[in-house]
Amino acid sequence: MSSAQIEIQLIGLVVAAACALPGVFLVLRGMAMMSDAISHTVLLGIVLGFMVLGDLESPWLIIAAAAMGLITVSLIELLNNTKLVKQDAAIGLVFPALFSLAVILISRFARGVHLDNDAVLLGELAFAPFNRILLFGVSLPHSLVVMGVILLVNIAFIALFYKELKLATFDAGLAMALGFSPALIHYGLMALVSVTAVGAFDAVGSIMVVAFMVAPGAAAYLLTDRLDRMLLYAVLIGAAGTLGGYWMAHWLDANIAGSMSTIIGLLFVLCLLFAPRRGLLAIAARRRRQKWEFAQTMLAIHLLHHEGTAEAGVENRLEHLHDHLRWEPGFARGVVRRAREGGLISQSNGSLLLTAQGRQLAEQNLEG
Repeated sequence: MSSAQIEIQLIGLVVAAACALPGVFLVLRGMAMMSDAISHTVLLGIVLGFMVLGDLESPWLIIAAAAMGLITVSLIELLNNTKLVKQDAAIGLVFPALFSLAVILISRFARGVHLDNDAVLLGELAFAPFNRILLFGVSLPHSLVVMGVILLVNIAFIALFYKELKLATFDAGLAMALGFSPALIHYGLMALVSVTAVGAFDAVGSIMVVAFMVAPGAAAYLLTDRLDRMLLYAVLIGAAGTLGGYWMAHWLDANIAGSMSTIIGLLFVLCLLFAPRRGLLAIAARRRRQKWEFAQTMLAIHLLHHEGTAEAGVENRLEHLHDHLRWEPGFARGVVRRAREGGLISQSNGSLLLTAQGRQLAEQNLEG
């Protein structure tokens, strides 16, 4: 494996981790598409900063782009607070307008500058190792250094304000009652998202920024309810998508960013299907189990209702369940079999009889 290959994977890993951490909070807050808006509109900040400074390497471009990210959030919040449009509609109104303005400015005033639409949308990790800087006498990829610093900032911010972020995310009203400012925490988080998007923009492009921020956090949400584990799982999923996507691109001779997005998407689909509690298969199994449990409870209540009555000999027979409970014969036999295996009923001469356990179940549900 060449040094360039190692550096590309390291850059991808650092970008994935840096994006996944704030991405978890975006997913939990129902603001996943805010990452899409910010990752596009920061381009306007970069363009305006370049027009003022005339230097694509200036660190002030990051500040200009981050400021544009905060302006984007403010405009979306302003529209949302009018109560005339919902948040998703506000996002759909603001970010296309700002992004389109950036594209117009690029095509009009920066045609000879390396801000072409291909680089903006897709990015190309294969070229990232060629842009290098000296750090303590060591030559390192520029993107690796920038994103490494941003990753450390993200970790520090989340560690310092973990309780405040957690409280404001899950219960903004309680946070306000305890003296915290949910708005301040919100804009602090959005500033973090903006800076992260700007840093990742040059290396991976806006599409990858959205993929790294949304998919790992959404997948981690399916796997756990604990925030600390969610952050860890999001980083691990992002890392797995990065490495898997790189080698998929290597084997298929395909675009690296597109391959990483594809693998991260596949990892999300796997979590969606197989997550222990929230996965589609787990939900289907739980619904099936609840269906049988409810049917057994209905059977117990039915038997208790007719227990000791003159019509019990007819009502409490398997073949009569179709008439009284509208159950198909096959389903009725399945319910009776499960109820017997669970110790809820017994069967004598074709009649269904409640056990003590079955009678207790029926009485508890009737009382409830």
